[in-house]
Amino acid sequence: MRYGLPRSPSPSPVRRSSRRHTSTFGLPSDSESDFEEPPTDSDSELSSPSSLSSDSFCYESESAVPPPPPRPKREPRSPAEQRHVEETVAAIRLRTRHHDPYEEWEKQTRKDAFHTARRAQVQTRLETQGRRTQRNMQELQSLAATHAQQVAEVQKQLAAMQVRQQTDVNTLISSWKEQDKKYRDRIEGVIRVEEDRLRARLEAERRAREEAERKRKEEEERRKVEEEMKRLEEEKAQRQREADAAAKLQEEEKERLRREKLDAEEQGRAQLGMSLAEEDWVHARETLKNLKAGPMKTVKGDKQLKSQWSTIRRQITPKIGQLTHDIDSVMRITQQIIDIICPNQRLPLDIYFAALSSLAKAILLQAETEVTAEKRSAIPLAMVAARLLGTLEGFPDIFFAKLVQRSGGWPVPSAIPSTDSDGTAWDDKERIKAMGYRTSDGQRESLSDHIMRVSGMMRVYFLILAAPVPQPLDKMFQLPRFWTYFARMIGDERLLETAVAAQVLHAALDVGGMEAKFIWGNQWVKILELLYEGATTGIGGAAGKLVGGQTPEGKAARVRVQLQIERIMQATSLR
Repeated sequence: MRYGLPRSPSPSPVRRSSRRHTSTFGLPSDSESDFEEPPTDSDSELSSPSSLSSDSFCYESESAVPPPPPRPKREPRSPAEQRHVEETVAAIRLRTRHHDPYEEWEKQTRKDAFHTARRAQVQTRLETQGRRTQRNMQELQSLAATHAQQVAEVQKQLAAMQVRQQTDVNTLISSWKEQDKKYRDRIEGVIRVEEDRLRARLEAERRAREEAERKRKEEEERRKVEEEMKRLEEEKAQRQREADAAAKLQEEEKERLRREKLDAEEQGRAQLGMSLAEEDWVHARETLKNLKAGPMKTVKGDKQLKSQWSTIRRQITPKIGQLTHDIDSVMRITQQIIDIICPNQRLPLDIYFAALSSLAKAILLQAETEVTAEKRSAIPLAMVAARLLGTLEGFPDIFFAKLVQRSGGWPVPSAIPSTDSDGTAWDDKERIKAMGYRTSDGQRESLSDHIMRVSGMMRVYFLILAAPVPQPLDKMFQLPRFWTYFARMIGDERLLETAVAAQVLHAALDVGGMEAKFIWGNQWVKILELLYEGATTGIGGAAGKLVGGQTPEGKAARVRVQLQIERIMQATSLR
């Protein structure tokens, strides 16, 4: 790159013409040291044959060494030559000590030109960098506008999907109500028929008894007076036996009708996909036992299978930890996990179920740690879990079993019974573990740690219930389960009086309380009224029995529940 260099403001010095003086100005008077002197005796001694004794190894003796050739003698200089040499030496010395102003000016001019060129280069670089920065800002603004437009389109599609899903849910609910009405009408019709049959049979028996009694009385009238007392006693005993038989028959008939009604209700619950809380807990407990006694025991007992399972587990755990609040991250990590568990070459069943167990454990551990610190981190975790529950075969049962294992009966919700699912009695360690408490060095975790850990997992569970999915999930992970959860919780006073229940209810209301109000309307408002009454006045109106109990953790959680209910009612009333 060429630069134009300005002239220096200083005038250009004029080089002085230096003339050589014929005198020896600036030189010492004696200059014998600058010229070669005639050889001295020391020099002749160095060049004598005795100094070359070291080379005598080539000859038999030193006497055989030939003498060196004589050095030519230099002729002495004339006075004119001597003066010329001295003037030359003086000129050289004067040249080396001379200060030339023109050279200094030229050197300063180069330096000024270099600084000017450097400033011009810096200015050009700053202008180029400014233009590049402005162009980058314009590109970023364009990308942000494109991203906002895409987000709006995705939200519009999600809203349309939610509307379609709500329409399907309303259709299913109406069909379920019609089917339930048909079953009730059929049962009531059967009861009426049986009652008519019973009345007809009793009436026939009564008429038969009256006819027999009339004939017997006609016969007894012909008997003697002495047998009257005996006949009366026998008649009294007969009447008593008949009354007892009729009462027994009526009780048996009532029991049979009650049994038929209970069987019909149980059949209706089974057809509607409903179950009791105890049945859900037993199912989860049995699934966990079968998983441990079957695939997990087989994989851990085989060295090769255990190595393959460990490789899959090490691939799954980092994926769950890499989740961010981004739909692209959720879709990418979900597909990566599906590719790990369902590769092109299908895994053996034991390794497949062991991998599902490791996946469920990784999700729950992430919920225990991350959601406790930041509740928003539960959203991408729930989205990944919901998509995996709808894709991986057998994962819903295993995930719910692991959830019950790590949090106790709160996912159902249900109190832990006095015996295990197979009827065996608990020992202390097994019961504490079944209640969802973690132990370290024989010490059970504190209540506050247990509450935070369980509420983190339950927040993820409630988000799964409300998550938009492409196809319906298992019945344990569908939105109607949200209503079932609150109905069971309010119906069990033992659960409501615990601090864990208050914190879990707050998490549930924070996640889906607003949406539940729009789905179930006034029915949901009645649920909130009962819950609000339990948090302020008392459970069922009984003073002293408040939601969350009297522990510090329970009181704090009860206040959160109260505030959340007020926030839901205020928000829905504004809409």
